[in-house]
This record gives sequence, C-alpha cells and structure tokens, in this order.
Amino acid sequence: DAIPSADQIRITTSLKSQRGSVWTKTKSIFEYWEVEVTFRVTGRGRIGADGLAVWFTEEQGLEGPVFGAADKWNGVGVFFDSFDNDGKKNNPGVIVVGNNGKLLYDHQNDGSTQALASCQRDFRNKPYPVRVKITYYQKTLTVLINNGFTPDKEDYEFCAKVEDMVLPSQGYFGISAATGGLADDHDVLSFLTFQLTEPGKEVPTPDAEIPQKDKEKYQEEFEHFQQELDKKKEEFQKEHPDVQGQPGKTACPFFLSADDLFETVSDRELRQIFEGQNRIHLEIKQLNRQLDMILDEQRRYVSAVTDEIAKRGAGVPGQPGQVSQQEIEAVVKNQEEVIRQVNEIRNSMSDALRLITGAQHPGSAAGVYETTQHFNDIKEHLHVVKRDIEHLVQRNMPSGEKVKCPDLPPFPSCLSTVHFFIFVAVQTVLFIGYIMYR
Repeated sequence: DAIPSADQIRITTSLKSQRGSVWTKTKSIFEYWEVEVTFRVTGRGRIGADGLAVWFTEEQGLEGPVFGAADKWNGVGVFFDSFDNDGKKNNPGVIVVGNNGKLLYDHQNDGSTQALASCQRDFRNKPYPVRVKITYYQKTLTVLINNGFTPDKEDYEFCAKVEDMVLPSQGYFGISAATGGLADDHDVLSFLTFQLTEPGKEVPTPDAEIPQKDKEKYQEEFEHFQQELDKKKEEFQKEHPDVQGQPGKTACPFFLSADDLFETVSDRELRQIFEGQNRIHLEIKQLNRQLDMILDEQRRYVSAVTDEIAKRGAGVPGQPGQVSQQEIEAVVKNQEEVIRQVNEIRNSMSDALRLITGAQHPGSAAGVYETTQHFNDIKEHLHVVKRDIEHLVQRNMPSGEKVKCPDLPPFPSCLSTVHFFIFVAVQTVLFIGYIMYR
C-alpha cells in the first residue's frame, strides 16, 4: 500500500487495515553503521494505529503482521508503536526488538516481553518532522530521537541503548508501517545510511554509482507505478462519487463518541503549544532552584563575615594576616547587594512562571499564539542566564589552588567581589530591560 512521490513516501494512508514497506535492493556490507530517518505520523484521531518500524535484517522483508513486515526476522527492528494493545497507557512508544529468525512478535503485550530497550515518546501530530538516529557500533545499538518540536536537525535526546548485540554482518535496511481499526498517515521524508569506521582503519572506497541502464529501469518502474496509481484513483472516484473529499471512517475498538475520537485542528495546535510551554515551565523551575542555591550560599557567606566582625571588633590595620574593618564592611555590603540583585532575578522568574501558568488555561487562540512567540524568546534568554549562573556557582566552589584569603571562616570562593557584582548587575539590567520591553 506504499505510495511514492517526489519528496516523500507514504508507507500507509489513513485507511484501516493498510500495510506498506520499502526495502533496499542490495545488501549493506557495513560492519558498523548509522541511519537517520525523518518521518511524520499524522491523523485526525486522538489515538492512532498501528505504527511504523525501521529494520535491519539478514533477508529482505516481506509483507506481514509486524507493522507491515513479516514475522521471524533475523536482525533488529526499532518499532514506533502508536496503539496501546495491552492497556498499560505506555504508548506511543519506541521499542527495540531483536530476533534470530525464530521468535513471533508479541503484539498483544506491545512487545514488552521481548523488548531489549524502550522509551515512551509521543511522535504523532508534531509541528515538525520527527527525526531518529540509530547507531550500531562495536556491538552497541543506540537510538536517539528528535521530538518534532523544533526545526533544529541536531536536537536529539537519548531514547534507548542495547549493549552486546550481535547483528548479521550483511543485511537489508527497510522501513514499514501498518494500520488497524484506527489509522494514521505514515510518511517517510528521508532515510540516510552512513558507514562508521574505527579510528586508524582505512576508509573503504565507495561503491561505483548505479549504472545508467539501472537508473532508466528504475525510472520506468516509477512512471509505470504512477500511471497505475492515477488510474486507480480515477476508478475509485467514479465508483464512489459520494465519498469524494470525505475522510474515511474506521472502526474503533472503544465506545467513544465522534467528538471524543477526533480532535480539531485548533485542539491539536493548542495541545502542541501547551506541550512546548510545559518544557519552558520545567526550564524556569530548574533555574529557580539554582537561584535558590546561590542565595543560600551568599547568605551563609554574609553571615560568616558578620560573625567574624562581631568577634574581632575593630581590626588593627597594618598587621600581617588581618583585614581592616572597613574592608570587611565593604565585602558585606557588596554581598548584600548581590543578594538583592539575585532576588530581583528570582522575582522576574516568578513573574514569567505566572505568565506561563495563566497562558495554559484555555482562552482565545490568538492570545496563546502571541504568548508562545514571547516564550520562545524567553527560553533562549533563560538558557544564557542559566549558563552564566552555573559558571558563577562553579567559580564560587572551594578550591585548593586559590590565593590565600584572610583568616576567616571558609568561604565558597575568593572570587573578586567587584567583578562578581558587576557581572550580576549587568545580567540583571539586561533581564529586567527585556521584561520591561516585552
């Protein structure tokens, strides 16, 4: 049921009981390899089925019940399962399943009894195409995934890892998909394969290009397939003029109303916005925690200096190893100013957090869109502030190779107070200015 086009391949359409797959025509001879797959899984339903699979097998795959491919394969399959067969509410998810050619896939339990590794990720109806990077190097299989919320092609996060995995030395790459009672469009935009070479080894020479005769042959096959597809479309439209332009109806295994089963375009967009806002919410909470740590350190520092002043009273200037009272008082004032500035930053963070919380309540769609644009800018600025604060925390940590400080209780650091104050003040002015401008 796969439909090729100029810029993608639709492995299955959003009709029930569809199966499709694409496989390489020749075996890969790479000892170690990496594949990058870009795909979209979209559908009108709030839940989808069945899912998509990326394969590396000793033999070229055939049609079958495992996400459109045959059972009992010798190799590995990375499954993007969108339907919750076992009712454990752990789908959509990514599952890595190996096979020696003798096992039958356990569909009813979503492969949980056979999974070598897995992670729970929602890859349906994302604003951008989902990207997956699968690496096999020195008997270790690693799966990284881009969640589809950003256009950044390198924004991958860890999903699964399988060690001591032995795969066939040669095999076919493939990708397949299937639908059941529920249905999604499974579109593959790219499938890139790379050979990995160990450091110090000679890089093999690339194989010769496809001969011109084979290119012409493949082009003829493609044009013939397109003509057949156009004919089938015309015949279907003639036979079913009443369903033209209407979405296909699929059976549903649950007792749900039409409103519960399908989500509107605005519902989907709002859900995607809220998911993005939740990520920003977590970033701000983490930044608040780091600010609290800095405040605690500064309070301890000021408290220690104040106690020392009370003990020593007025210092005698000029004696080695002692510090004048004026210098100590200057340090205390600078530290109090730093605490005040950090408090202002934390208050600004709290205001931003309240804005996010208010925007997450259902309201006008236009207001949500406008707020989301501001959040994207805030998130970039928060990353800068977070990095700077982490740098300050590291600089404030005790170190054995520092210049000797006065004989006072142990301080977090011998960092220059003036430099620290200037740095925090500049950051505070920039952040407050940005908040006022927004």
